[in-house]
Amino acid sequence: MRMVDLIEKKKDGLELTGEEIEFAVQGYVEGDIPDYQMSALLMAVYFRGMSSRETADLTMAYVNSGERADLSAIKGIKVDKHSSGGVGDKISLIVIPLMAMLGIPVAKMSGRGLGHTGGTIDKLESIPGFRTELSPEVFIGNVNRYKMAIVSQSSNLTPGDKKTYALRDVTATVDSIPLIAASIMSKKIASGADALVLDVKVGSGAFMKSLEDARKLAEAMVQIGKDTGIRTVAVITNMDQPLGHEVGNFNEVQEAVEVLKGNGAEDEVEVALAIAAHMAVLGGAFETFEEAKDKLGGILSSGAALGKFVEFIEIQGGDASFIRTGAVIHKPKHDIEVKSGTEGYVSSIMAEEIGKAAMLLGAGRKKKEDAIDHAAGITLVKKTGDRVAKDDTLCILHTNLDDWSEAEKTVKSAYAVDRNAPGKIKYIYDVVR
Repeated sequence: MRMVDLIEKKKDGLELTGEEIEFAVQGYVEGDIPDYQMSALLMAVYFRGMSSRETADLTMAYVNSGERADLSAIKGIKVDKHSSGGVGDKISLIVIPLMAMLGIPVAKMSGRGLGHTGGTIDKLESIPGFRTELSPEVFIGNVNRYKMAIVSQSSNLTPGDKKTYALRDVTATVDSIPLIAASIMSKKIASGADALVLDVKVGSGAFMKSLEDARKLAEAMVQIGKDTGIRTVAVITNMDQPLGHEVGNFNEVQEAVEVLKGNGAEDEVEVALAIAAHMAVLGGAFETFEEAKDKLGGILSSGAALGKFVEFIEIQGGDASFIRTGAVIHKPKHDIEVKSGTEGYVSSIMAEEIGKAAMLLGAGRKKKEDAIDHAAGITLVKKTGDRVAKDDTLCILHTNLDDWSEAEKTVKSAYAVDRNAPGKIKYIYDVVR
């Protein structure tokens, strides 16, 4: 078998066999296939696409390129969730304690943020003492006893995906739906979940900008789940503006606490309940989505899940006293109010620009080795649909940097204020089963 023949075959629009895909991925991981040949194959896939069978085979080739987590010792149906990336997305912090209250085990392996999107691990590491590196014995033990645990993703999982993703990033082949779907699903399959709920973001702050592309990605990933034996549901959600009012790390943790107290913003509560309800059905706690959502809505509004979040922090070595005391652990040197230059209604907030501004303030990474400032972030005082007067505060920037001019300029460009109020915002667009 020769790599040049596979490139030629895909260039001509023909399907690759599972053996051919395995040969390409394994050969690239082992160093037998050079960058330039893998780049050529990726570009051929970018233009010619892949069938659902090819995409499933690519997914499993990524899975087989490294270790696979053995979670067979965990009792019950292990349900995971994954977000395709957004701004202000603290949904995992909300649904993990909700699932634990229902007795559904969540054994989550999560990543760090890069670029304008935040990472769940970064947010949790803003809590003093919180450990995201656990031995397999402690990880599995915590899930069996408490029904919840989270660790940072192992570098030994899906090295084929990691290596090809780095190549895609510098060859303009990132935005290929089969390649995105295989990348996401391979990590989840290798992580050992029995069932999976995908939060596929669409809009200005998401990777998928159009509803059509988001639906194609959702359908591709659900099909991979079907082909590989993972029960999968994809929820397509709005990311035209950040979720909730906080963007950053510790400030998102604090906002998640408010949601769990029953004081959440409408958008994040609706998305969290949709994701959690589908997880609860897949986990066998309820027969229908409606029944699950109703029960979980009652738990959330009562504030009963907050105690589980405290337990979650403490079993992973974190200090949860800030929840009882209201202490601000990470206090920034500067809090800068950004004012409206006109009156009217907020007609839109470009989520990606808000995410970029937060990164410029120190809350995110331009490169994966960059350090994160847990105190940095943005508080959105006004959101889409809100009435504003001239000189009203639109948002507050938080930073330890002494120069925030570029971030302030970026935020101002993100807000649009119009004379007329916008229509009602839809937070959930579709569900693909």
